[in-house]
Amino acid sequence: MTDLEQMRTDLIGQIEAATSPDAVEAIRVAALGKSGGVTALLKTLGGMSPEQRQSEGPRIHALREAVTEALTTRKAALDRAALDARLAAETLDMTLPAEPLPLGTIHPVSQVMDELAEIFADLGFAVATGPEIETDWYNFTALNIPETHPARAMHDTFYLAGEHEKPMVLRTHTSPVQIRAMQAAGGDKPVYIIAPGRTYRSDSDATHTPMFHQVEGLVIDKGITLGHLKWTLETFLKAYFERDDIVLRLRPSYFPFTEPSAEVDVGYTIQNGKRVIGGSDHWMEVLGSGMVHRKVIEAGGYDPDVWQGFAFGCGIDRLAMLKYGMDDLRAFFDGDIRWLRHYGFGVLDVPTLSGGVGA
Repeated sequence: MTDLEQMRTDLIGQIEAATSPDAVEAIRVAALGKSGGVTALLKTLGGMSPEQRQSEGPRIHALREAVTEALTTRKAALDRAALDARLAAETLDMTLPAEPLPLGTIHPVSQVMDELAEIFADLGFAVATGPEIETDWYNFTALNIPETHPARAMHDTFYLAGEHEKPMVLRTHTSPVQIRAMQAAGGDKPVYIIAPGRTYRSDSDATHTPMFHQVEGLVIDKGITLGHLKWTLETFLKAYFERDDIVLRLRPSYFPFTEPSAEVDVGYTIQNGKRVIGGSDHWMEVLGSGMVHRKVIEAGGYDPDVWQGFAFGCGIDRLAMLKYGMDDLRAFFDGDIRWLRHYGFGVLDVPTLSGGVGA
């Protein structure tokens, strides 16, 4: 039989000389694996007589235990040495300041503006902007709003005091951007834009504030029809509310800058006492829209006999309220940090139907 003492000496020597966990594992497999030397000795016990097993069995088992203990001890020593080396190389200066935590949240209005820009970008629309202090001509006259229209009254519009070449107002809607976008296009190119931004009117209650946000949409091209308008609005609202069961109802209406004009209602249902956009059990107005009036096309520098278009507008604050569950518009602008923490969005948040409402 193999000299067990010599095998023990050789194996333990190899183990103590091993310089890595991989080397220790290789020795373990060679000694104690299925085809290992110690394992082969254990298998020979089955062919021995009872007397031989009684004398050789304890010696072979002692060899296995000694090798196993040596392997365990050497592996632990190598692991400890590796950890010590890592700790020495990766020192941490506890006197350094901690990483700054993100402060504040994204306001729901800003979040919805970003969502609108992304949705309409997929539809081929660009984002256009204009001044918040407008001339009377851009805000009213170019949009076919007559001198006698109630919107021009002092109790509806903020007029700027002082000497001005032309009457100046805080814009009452983002529609003046339509005229500016058409003028910038030069009267000979298609226009596909949305115009989100702040607007101002003399209103203040649970659903109105003196300053609020609107988004305006404008398409000027050849061969544009009401069908294009309806498809665009359906696609937009389905993407925004993240539902495929959005149902729209267009009602005839009147706006000076569109002809024909339509109020757009969206269907909703009541679930667990809450209003949920989708379905057609009930209806709620969300948009104003229509085909751009000939006079507005002319004011933008286009020939209305060649170019047609549609426009639509809605309140961004109202869209935020409908999607994210806020009830009082005035809270949007109170600056209450508790409200902002509850309804605001984190910088890296992905908006969802439940995001931003204490999620």
